[in-house]
Amino acid sequence: MAKKRANGEGSIRKRKDGRWEGRYTAGHTPEGKAIYRNVLGKTQAEVVEKLRRAIEETKGLDVAKAGQYTLGQWMRVWYENYATIKVRPSSHATYRGIIKNHIDPAIGNIPLTKLTTLDLQKFYRDLLTGGRVERKESEKKPKGLGPKTVRNIHQIISSALQLAIHQKLIAHNPAEGCALPRVERNEMKTLTADQLSAFLQEAKRTGVFEMYYLELATGLRRGELLGLKWTDVDFGQGTLTVRRQISRINGQVVEAPLKTKNAYRVIPLGEQALAVLQSQQEKTHSEYAFPSPNGGPISPDSVRNMLRRVLKRAGLPYVRFHDLRHTFATLALQNGVDVKTVSSILGHFSAGFTLDTYAHVTTTAQREAAKKMDGVLGQRVP
Repeated sequence: MAKKRANGEGSIRKRKDGRWEGRYTAGHTPEGKAIYRNVLGKTQAEVVEKLRRAIEETKGLDVAKAGQYTLGQWMRVWYENYATIKVRPSSHATYRGIIKNHIDPAIGNIPLTKLTTLDLQKFYRDLLTGGRVERKESEKKPKGLGPKTVRNIHQIISSALQLAIHQKLIAHNPAEGCALPRVERNEMKTLTADQLSAFLQEAKRTGVFEMYYLELATGLRRGELLGLKWTDVDFGQGTLTVRRQISRINGQVVEAPLKTKNAYRVIPLGEQALAVLQSQQEKTHSEYAFPSPNGGPISPDSVRNMLRRVLKRAGLPYVRFHDLRHTFATLALQNGVDVKTVSSILGHFSAGFTLDTYAHVTTTAQREAAKKMDGVLGQRVP
């Protein structure tokens, strides 16, 4: 027989299978019908404690409303009312794809109130081993998703569950207890001084010298470079202002806001870079410094393919467009430009981030400084 407990504390009983069960009223439906929940344990004392915690967690929750949602349904509510406002438009398609291709098929049917940390942990494990969506262009790629992608999916789910807490649908966030895969930092690739000469020569023969020269002189992100307009260039002051980027959103090449507030910045230009820009201005009839053939913004994909062709013709190893940004930063640091200045030019949120990213460069510079100090002080040792 169930052992009655005080009002609001529920009841406990020993089941035929030997386990103890605690049952409590979690709330009521709009029609007034009680919504019951239960907890199980091996001992009466264990169930008493579980029952106490469950009742405490349930206080203030809208249990009836929470019961209307599966995880997949709540992810869509979160996306439509929260993510579309908070995240950049260029990320909208990525979020929709994650929900449709990964969350819905695997764990989308789990009721929101019953989702556990273990459910998520198994989901992440499966993504790592076989989560890649089968497409023709991905036939030769590994079947599993990369650690960074899995961590991004986790962040999206955790954000949606956090909103569910604020809406009093769940008491805690099961994503908080997950063990996430470690992300190994990709080896940074840069062009050497000799490779730069070959690269720029081939770029000149291909007719894209000005764009790649400015990239190597400023370290702009690809979208920032493509979003540069002539109104952003002050030839008198010798500066350019970064105000926008070009992105592909829903298949369209469009202007978009910059990644962070630090990305909005003014960059000084050297005389050679200004001369290169003036040469480019004479050749274009567009508001964009580096337009497409029709005068509008050029596609980021086209620039990537163009870079691949220039490198191949120059007999150079493949590097990403982002590696040209790394090349600028590495050369600047190696040639004595201080970290804080490099950080502001790159638009990083802190010099500490720049130090961490280019630790191998700054470590070499520090060793050279130590050798120089040895020489200075060694001459004065009695």
